[in-house]
Amino acid sequence: MQERGNAGAGSRIDYRRSSRTIGWQVAAVSAVLIMFGAALVVAYLFWQTRPAEQRGLQDPGSIRVFLDPSDILLAGVVVALCTIMCAGGAGWIIARRAVRPLAEAARVQQRFVADASHELRTPLAVLNARIQQLEIVTPTDDPRREVVAALREDARIMSVIIDDMLATAAGAPAQGGTSELAAVMTSAVADLAVLGQGREVLVTPVPLDVRVALPVSDLRRCIVALLDNAIDHTPPGGVVSISAVARGSFVHVTVTDEGDGIVGIEPARVFDRFAHGASISRGEDTVGRTRVGIGLSLVKELVERHGGGVRVVRTGPTGTEFALTLPLAFEPVGSGTSWPTTSADQAGSR
Repeated sequence: MQERGNAGAGSRIDYRRSSRTIGWQVAAVSAVLIMFGAALVVAYLFWQTRPAEQRGLQDPGSIRVFLDPSDILLAGVVVALCTIMCAGGAGWIIARRAVRPLAEAARVQQRFVADASHELRTPLAVLNARIQQLEIVTPTDDPRREVVAALREDARIMSVIIDDMLATAAGAPAQGGTSELAAVMTSAVADLAVLGQGREVLVTPVPLDVRVALPVSDLRRCIVALLDNAIDHTPPGGVVSISAVARGSFVHVTVTDEGDGIVGIEPARVFDRFAHGASISRGEDTVGRTRVGIGLSLVKELVERHGGGVRVVRTGPTGTEFALTLPLAFEPVGSGTSWPTTSADQAGSR
């Protein structure tokens, strides 16, 4: 509850700051326009009070009013300042009313994420405890013990994801870290291979032994989401491949499927939240699932948070290829130069 309170207070401060910023911007624009208009008015009045006009013949019955230029200038400045203050105040009030629904929507979203994550913690803890009990009663020579260990690891990963969701809802900054790309790729492929077997889809990895500047949980979520999307769009008997290659200070992870390509939507828009392409029926061979259009958008948010990126390299009737760009992890060397670290380098140093 304290985390949710801190997140709510931070959001209110941010929206108030945004309202003040908009108010100052409106005041600045108003000041420019008012000063420009006032300059035109003052120039015209000075032109009307030039000596030639004062010495001109006065028509019978006409009335002449002579104004002191300094008084005109002072009055113009006072009116301009008052108008600027009124415009700034009006802009601030309008901005507050405009962002109030956005602030409320953000608070509802944060509250939902925090509540959902918190409520999932208890059943997940119970599930983890039961898996531990199952592991205890399973003999060490039982081949099913490997499946139990995999279940326990899956439960641990779910706990990490829920903790990340709670931290995000609380407004915590992104956590840094590094991870072994080859290990995460191998682990993700092993888990998604089970899903692929149920759909008669083969997942083939070509891992690269480098360390990247993403924490293990975020990297795994990105790779799993891309593989899951590829398996979902690959017909039975097809192949999903994942490979990596290092170029400069980045490593490019490519995930390729043998589906029908992205149809009914621009390829760049597949990373928009709740974006959907046209569904292509595969008949009875398809194991359908409800897609809500969040997985790829989360990949984009996660990888960009750590200085990387994701894009569609190609798409067509023969399949789609996604490229995940990840920054390599750098460690300082004695000379002050930074170089990407690999597992081989670390093994040599040990």
